[in-house]
Amino acid sequence: MRLVKPKKFLGQHFLKDLGVARDIADTVDVCPGLPILEVGPGMGVLTQFLLPKGRLLKVVEVDYESVAYLREAYPELEDDIVEDDFLKMNLTRLFDGQPFVLTGNYPYNISSQIFFKMLDNKDLIPCCTGMIQKEVAERMAAGPGSKTYGILSVLVQAWYRVEYLFTVHEHVFNPPPKVKSAVIRMTRNDTHELGCDEALFKRVVKTTFNQRRKTLRNSIKPLLGAGCPLTQAPVFDRRPEQLSVQEFVDLTNLVAGYL
Repeated sequence: MRLVKPKKFLGQHFLKDLGVARDIADTVDVCPGLPILEVGPGMGVLTQFLLPKGRLLKVVEVDYESVAYLREAYPELEDDIVEDDFLKMNLTRLFDGQPFVLTGNYPYNISSQIFFKMLDNKDLIPCCTGMIQKEVAERMAAGPGSKTYGILSVLVQAWYRVEYLFTVHEHVFNPPPKVKSAVIRMTRNDTHELGCDEALFKRVVKTTFNQRRKTLRNSIKPLLGAGCPLTQAPVFDRRPEQLSVQEFVDLTNLVAGYL
């Protein structure tokens, strides 16, 4: 069986350490019984530890060489290998509308996009685990006041509890990436309604963090315009990185009352 050569344009870095692969696979146990969707299985280093869990497992892979390898190496998965681009898929069709666990050794060049798609399908995905760049994992888990706290932190933490589980070093990959990696786990929190307009919430978060070094009074000008009387409120003296998720909800409601 011919091994798959990692493709740079797909952001492929194949994990070689079976101990790390097993530990990543075990992160799905926090949501027992649910079907599992693995993104970017490559040659199945993680897949081999997900299969014995006895749960419905589908894998989605865009690389035709990896798909061919998986079909040969894991014939029991034949009907559950989806050759597609995860970012373009309709996830409601995967498990007949059932919730599922999302996991994978995610391609580094699209990891943030994967999590934005997760947010768009949050009612289908009560648990998401996997390996990403260490820097992205730190951003997602960061709290207010941290230099790494930003757009992804706020939007994800509005709906999920984020756990930074462990760091993975470069030498366990082929080819070794230029950055360290980390394994994270996100589980849905108790929030079902934000208490504000969700689309406007996203706009407020993205607009203010686009100029994160400025106070909210200045960074929110693209939304409210210059000289808006609303910005005389004390909250606008602060910078976006200082606001909690709930404070962003409150800010969104302030903005909504003005628009």
